[in-house]
Amino acid sequence: MLVSVLMDEYLALENRLTALIQSGVIDHASFNEAALAVHRFQRQHNAPLANYCDHRGTPLDITDWREIPAVPQSVFKRFRLSVAPPEAVTKTFLTSGTTGESRGQHHFLTTRLYDAAIVGGWSRLALPELRTLILTPSPAEAPHSSLSHMFEVLAERTSARFCLKADGRLDIAGISEEIAQGRPVALLGTALAFLNLFEQLGEHCLRVAPGSFAMETGGYKGSGRDIPKAELYAMFGQYLGLTADQVLNEYGMTELSSQCYTRGLDRPHETPPWLRTIIIDPETGEEVPTGATGILQLFDLANLGSSLAIETQDLAIRQAHGFTLLGRDPGALPRGCSRAADEALRAG
Repeated sequence: MLVSVLMDEYLALENRLTALIQSGVIDHASFNEAALAVHRFQRQHNAPLANYCDHRGTPLDITDWREIPAVPQSVFKRFRLSVAPPEAVTKTFLTSGTTGESRGQHHFLTTRLYDAAIVGGWSRLALPELRTLILTPSPAEAPHSSLSHMFEVLAERTSARFCLKADGRLDIAGISEEIAQGRPVALLGTALAFLNLFEQLGEHCLRVAPGSFAMETGGYKGSGRDIPKAELYAMFGQYLGLTADQVLNEYGMTELSSQCYTRGLDRPHETPPWLRTIIIDPETGEEVPTGATGILQLFDLANLGSSLAIETQDLAIRQAHGFTLLGRDPGALPRGCSRAADEALRAG
């Protein structure tokens, strides 16, 4: 009975938020009202989150979404941040990790809202629908990968091909054959996947047809590889004939349901209207002024089943519109606030 009541409440909110995302127009008042409704729902059904809010002294009757406490991203590895019991979950995504490292878990009752955010965010880019080459495993091969799921959702909108073999190697011959047909293509993958592609091509360069583009998601985690973004984008030009402005970067994470995008070099990431950001001073916890650097916090209406508000481990510069990502905070782990969050989430 309790699960049935939970599902009724969840589905009602899911319908409301899906319609809001699909409308594409969310002003401050609409976002604030929806965020507070999501927060109340999560605080009622997500015990670790409720403990955290209580420990922080956050009252139940807050009136502004900026008052919602952001849960540290790292706690997804140590606590089950879900509004639902295991039997109600239909999909779980896991963060990447090295051997012996705990992996964060993000549980979903349904992926309807998640998928709406993927499609809505992509549609805002107004990109052409092209034959798509995807440099990651398919969801069948990587069922717990949020990125593979995202790419499959996008692939359903056009003709697509996953170009990673079962043995984990890129299908270089298949990619070359697709490009050789002379039609524009979209290439989607992690930064590491593209780096592997370029290295395997060696002295052989491909030239994509005019109108083509690429989208890379960053990500060298666990590989021991990390090259400057400008150097990687120069390789897009060298091996594929793509200019920097024909390459997009997606900022997202397993713990989040929405994505932020930027194009080319030296431009801020822009957020969809159902996701808001705050950049805070790590010493004071106060929001920094425009142009200043701090820790990035994300408030995502599509994160209905877990935590609306997440404090990332990333440094960013606050911009008038969006943020400029600087990368991982070198002091993110371990640090005192993470231990304090642990204690707060365990309380109660």
